[in-house]
Amino acid sequence: MKILVVGSGAREHIIAEKLSQDSEVYTYMGRKNPGLRDVSTKYMVNDEGDFDAIIQFAKDNDVDIAFIGPEAPLEKGIVDQLKAEGIMSVGPTQKAAQIETNKAFMRQLFEDYNIDGSIKYGTFYDIDEAFEFIDEFDEPVVIKPIGLTGGKGVKIVGDQLADNEEAKEYVKEIFDQKMGGHAGVVIEELLVGEEYTIQAFVDGEHLLPMPAAQDHPHAFEGNKGPITGGMGSYSDADLLLPFLNEKEYEQSVDIMQQTIEAIAKEAEPYKGILYGQFMLTKQGPKVIEYNARFGDPEAMNVLTVLDDSLSDIAQKIVDGTLEDVGFNKIASVCKYVVPDNYPNTKAADTIVNIDTEKIEDAKVFYAAVYADENDDVRLTSSRALGVLATGDTIAEAEAKCEKAIEYIDGEVYHRSDVATEDLLNEKIEHMKQVKE
Repeated sequence: MKILVVGSGAREHIIAEKLSQDSEVYTYMGRKNPGLRDVSTKYMVNDEGDFDAIIQFAKDNDVDIAFIGPEAPLEKGIVDQLKAEGIMSVGPTQKAAQIETNKAFMRQLFEDYNIDGSIKYGTFYDIDEAFEFIDEFDEPVVIKPIGLTGGKGVKIVGDQLADNEEAKEYVKEIFDQKMGGHAGVVIEELLVGEEYTIQAFVDGEHLLPMPAAQDHPHAFEGNKGPITGGMGSYSDADLLLPFLNEKEYEQSVDIMQQTIEAIAKEAEPYKGILYGQFMLTKQGPKVIEYNARFGDPEAMNVLTVLDDSLSDIAQKIVDGTLEDVGFNKIASVCKYVVPDNYPNTKAADTIVNIDTEKIEDAKVFYAAVYADENDDVRLTSSRALGVLATGDTIAEAEAKCEKAIEYIDGEVYHRSDVATEDLLNEKIEHMKQVKE
């Protein structure tokens, strides 16, 4: 089978690597990612927003299926345009992708279809009404731009915002800048608990969940600093998490099933990857948001332990014939190596050295880096390398991950506390306190 992969990061690197095990991979990427290059039968480096070029590349290589990595092309309708040319995709249509690309759509869907896991919220296109809601709510709030902001637009009172007055200032900033493409905002109640992710393969009707994972979005150790695209994540051998039991996992999956049924009624059948970001609260799982594609870094966790052919799964997604999927019962830990000063790096453009010969028990997935004319790997302003290791336990995987990072040299840093025993114990204890 010939499969087109669209995207340039570590998420696309792991997708392409899995597909390349039994298919020819044709990658269309925005920069020359050396990892993607090495697993591709053929590749093209060009603007990822140039849909005409993507379609022509797909046609020239007679691809059978497209696998869309990032959210931006989904928002702009790449799946619809490929379909019009006779190429089916692993990825939702523009209408169905609104579950990620329009936070107002997502919350309204939950309200209209009475989906479990709903929370208190308000959507506002009038700034005075937004201020009034915050004043009357009289509890800490979460402020979200309606559209896409690369995972960096959400701000929380008690974290990035000192209080609700500062929240109002941020609301004004969103309106003034039309952040996320809208002069509007979603304001939500602040949930207390532990965040986690469940991703699923979806064929329009059937939803097959993957192992739960937990991301660490804060830039600095101890869960401090600004929110990033994700500094690292882990999954456990039992497919659950140290603080998440089987009942709570199944409740979360049921919420996702309710969601795809609602999307089919409200928009179009959802085909592709659905990423559910949840908060485990005293009242059970609550939905923070959805993504219409694999998470990054969580894709590296779940696809590494996938025990079935991703190519076969892709075919079944487009055919609507998903039945079952298997995962190896091993733990995984992924840690991101990022440029110094990330997420406020302007443009690093310095060489990062990876001693691949000495990295034995881990894999390095290439993210926001590029290969220069000398084939040196250079940093950009965003996350550079996803380092992934597996083991019988989270502790074993974490130790392997740290060992591998010793062989990466450059103007970079990483969060060494991701998936450590101390941090996991903190999360377990926190969840016990929340449930009391």
